[in-house]
Amino acid sequence: MRPRTLDEVVGQQQLLKPGAPLRRLVEGGAPSSMLLYGPPGTGKTTLATLVAGATGRRFAQLSALSAGVKEVRAVIADAAAALRRTGEQTVLFIDEVHRFSKTQQDSLLGAVENRTVILIAATTENPFFSVVSPLLSRSLVLQLQPLTDEDVAALIDRAVLDERGLAGAVTLTAEARTQLLALSGGDARRALTALEAAADSVKGTGQDEVDLAAVERAVDRAAVRYDRDGDQHYDVISAFIKSIRGSDVDAALHYLARMIEAGEDPRFIARRLMVHASEDIGLADPTALQAAVAAAQVVQLVGLPEARIGLAQATIHLASAPKSNAVVSAIDAAMADVRAGKAGSVPRHLRDGHYPGAAALGNAQTYVYPPSTPDGIATQQYPPDELVGRDYYEPVGRGAERALAERMPKLRRAVRGTPAADDKRTETNQEEKK
Repeated sequence: MRPRTLDEVVGQQQLLKPGAPLRRLVEGGAPSSMLLYGPPGTGKTTLATLVAGATGRRFAQLSALSAGVKEVRAVIADAAAALRRTGEQTVLFIDEVHRFSKTQQDSLLGAVENRTVILIAATTENPFFSVVSPLLSRSLVLQLQPLTDEDVAALIDRAVLDERGLAGAVTLTAEARTQLLALSGGDARRALTALEAAADSVKGTGQDEVDLAAVERAVDRAAVRYDRDGDQHYDVISAFIKSIRGSDVDAALHYLARMIEAGEDPRFIARRLMVHASEDIGLADPTALQAAVAAAQVVQLVGLPEARIGLAQATIHLASAPKSNAVVSAIDAAMADVRAGKAGSVPRHLRDGHYPGAAALGNAQTYVYPPSTPDGIATQQYPPDELVGRDYYEPVGRGAERALAERMPKLRRAVRGTPAADDKRTETNQEEKK
C-alpha cells in the first residue's frame, strides 16, 4: 500500500505544498540534501522513494543497521562514476541514520558537500542529538508529524478497497475502524498491519466482516510514541515535571502512565520526583520529599508493576502540594557567594575545640550552647565576617512556609542581636514578596 505518487501521500502537507523543499525536489527543482525526522510509520521511506522515482535520478539505498564505512564509500564511488559518465546524480537514501557512528556520518560529508550524492536520510530520533553538526549544516532538516486520525482513517479505507490491499474482500465495522485508529498512535504501518491481521483472522473462519472483536484479537495494546534514548524521553519527562509544577494532577498522571507503559526505567522517574520535591516544593510541604523518597524505595524494593502505585501516589502528592522554590534559590545564592570568593574565616568561637592546643588558639572558648538558653537561641555570630547579615533563605507565604515566613525575621533578629526596626524591615520585604 505504499503510495506511488505524491497525490497518494496522506499527511505531511507542510512538506508537500507548492514551493516546499520536497515538492521542489520531486518536480525536478534544485536538489538539496535533507534529513527526514519523525516517528515510525509517518512516510519517511515513502517520501524518499517518491523523490527518487519522480526525479529520474539514480537511486541508492543503505540501512544504517547493516552498512558500514566500506559500503558508504562504495556507493559514493559508484555515484561519482555515474556523474562523470552520464552527468546523472544519485539520490542516496539512508534509513535509521542516527545509528551510524560519527566516523560513518563523517564519511558522507565530502560527497554531500560537492553534490556527488543528494542525501536523503531518515531518522526517528532528533537529529540535533544524533547527527554530527557538519552533516546537519549541509542538509535541510524536515520534521514529519504523526499522522492524524483522519489521515490514518483514509489509509485504512483505501487498504480495504484497493487491489493492492484487501480488494474489498472484507468489510470493516465502524467500531473496528475506531479501534484501529486508537491502536495506531498515528503510525500508518501499525494500522495497516493490525488491519491485515484482523482481516486474516475473519477470512480464516469464512466470514467477511472485520468487527471490534477481530481487531481486539489481533492487537490488544495501543502504540506508545516514546523512545528511551531520544527526544521523546526528554520531552515527556519535561512535560511530566512541568505538569507537577503547574499543579495539574491529571496531566502529570497521564505522562507518568505514558512513561510506564513505554517501558521507561522507573528509577529514572523516581529520581526526577525526588529532585522536584526539593526544587519546586521544598518546605512549602516538608512531606513532599519524604513521599518522593518513599516512592523510590518502593521502586527499589518492590518493582513494577506494583511500584506504579507508589509512583502515582507521589506524583499526586507533589502535583497537589503548594509550590516554592525558596530552598533551591537559597542554596544557589549561597553557592554563588562561595564561587565569588565570599568565604572568610570561620569565627573562632565556632571552630573545633576538641584537640590539644585548641584552647590556646582561642578556638571554641566563647561559644554559647543554644539549647542551654531559655529560648533555645543564642545571640552570636555564625557566618564569616564578610557574610554577616546576608539572607539566603526567603520563604514564601504558601503552605507550611507561611509560618516560616513569619518566624524567620524574628529568628534572625534573635541570632544576630539586631534591633526590632531591622526585623520590621525584613518582615515588610517578606510581605512584598508575597
